[in-house]
Amino acid sequence: MAELHPMCTPLESLLGTWRGTGRGSYPTIDDFGYAEELVFGHVGKPFLSMVQRSRDLLTGEPLHAEAGYLRALPDGAAELTVAQPSGVVEVDVGSVTKTSDGLIVELESAQVGLTPTAKSVTAVQRRLSLSGSTLVSELWMAAVGEADLIHHVRSELSQ
Repeated sequence: MAELHPMCTPLESLLGTWRGTGRGSYPTIDDFGYAEELVFGHVGKPFLSMVQRSRDLLTGEPLHAEAGYLRALPDGAAELTVAQPSGVVEVDVGSVTKTSDGLIVELESAQVGLTPTAKSVTAVQRRLSLSGSTLVSELWMAAVGEADLIHHVRSELSQ
């Protein structure tokens, strides 16, 4: 395996496969539970790859998937690009903060691109919080007629 690029050192603790469960809600849909898998990898370049998949907690049916790249920058900044098969593409910017027992990655959309058939998403906010051996992944979005960022999903994952 390739050696981790030095720029990725602040994100190193995210590497691996994380699994767990979460809850989701939004004003335009019924609340739901889900199982999630979030995988961070690297190839020796100055970014981590990210692949996320979720399934309905009760039926096992696929719910969501996305893939992207997370970059840590020298000044504590972070950038994330994400593509979703639903036709949504995000360019997110934010920060990586080391904590006493983990890290926090906070990101907000700088741009959201949509295919002609994608549901309207105008803004996204993400937060990854690693504390000890637990990774909490949260997402807020402004979408489908809701102008403000609204908490959408939260999962607790472990390796």
